[in-house]
Amino acid sequence: MRTIIMNTNNVVNDGQNNKLVYKFPNSVLFKDSYITLSSAQMYYSWFNISSKLGNNIFYYAWRNALGGSTNYIVNIPDGLYEISTLNQLLQFEFISNGHYLVNSTGENVYYAEFIVNPSRYAVQINTYLFPTSLPAGFTNPAAVPFPPQTYNPVINFPAKINQIFGYIPNFSTDFNTNNAFAPPASSIYVSKTAGGTLSYISTTAPNVQPNSNVILTLSNIDNQYASPTGVCYTIIPSVGFGEVINERPPEFIWNKLIPGTYNQLTLSLLGTDLQPIIIGDPNMTFIFAIKEGIMGN
Repeated sequence: MRTIIMNTNNVVNDGQNNKLVYKFPNSVLFKDSYITLSSAQMYYSWFNISSKLGNNIFYYAWRNALGGSTNYIVNIPDGLYEISTLNQLLQFEFISNGHYLVNSTGENVYYAEFIVNPSRYAVQINTYLFPTSLPAGFTNPAAVPFPPQTYNPVINFPAKINQIFGYIPNFSTDFNTNNAFAPPASSIYVSKTAGGTLSYISTTAPNVQPNSNVILTLSNIDNQYASPTGVCYTIIPSVGFGEVINERPPEFIWNKLIPGTYNQLTLSLLGTDLQPIIIGDPNMTFIFAIKEGIMGN
């Protein structure tokens, strides 16, 4: 049994860090040869939200003193986000645009939020009734204008970002103008309090990390049961973002190398959509074992 090592030196220098090429010192003839992943070490450094994934934008609508509304774009910088971090980003946008008040204890009051609802395995959106004048004890440091009618800010999820939260594409909450919105009696996904608070529950399981694993594909192998045929292993991170993933298969999964003479092997890293995934950190090591001889079916 022989081994080959692919590491940082084998990473193709294209900025995506998802392809490694191992060049043999000399051309090698493979016949009745099998290969398997022996161990892998890499950093958990791929994002769940990015411009590349096309899921980095959502919107909220806010009304002005005349009652008209403006849509505000929330651009999410490329990164790995939890729902709580996305809620913080929404609050940051509210502050940046002056869309908040301060209560009598000096705390900022925001009129929409994202929270995790673990009992429903869902992401919950709460929107709150914005007043037509300053409530007693509140201050208005950003001088946000008050509308002629009470309303709830509107949250809108375009396609792709909706999957992170578990809502349908282009889902929007309701303005609830003058607290007049009435949720359908049969709906289990939206509710309303007497004070005008609207709560929405995601209708599908939130897919917070679209690429929850990395699929390894290797050139020159004959895996007739896989698509693509080069699939040889899957790495599922069990560590926090930025930490080292140490993967050691409990037993070898042998894949037959297509007979022929080769001067290199190419390892590709794919996301769950079977498309190349962008890996942030090129520091990685993959050790493969190769054995020869006819194996049983």
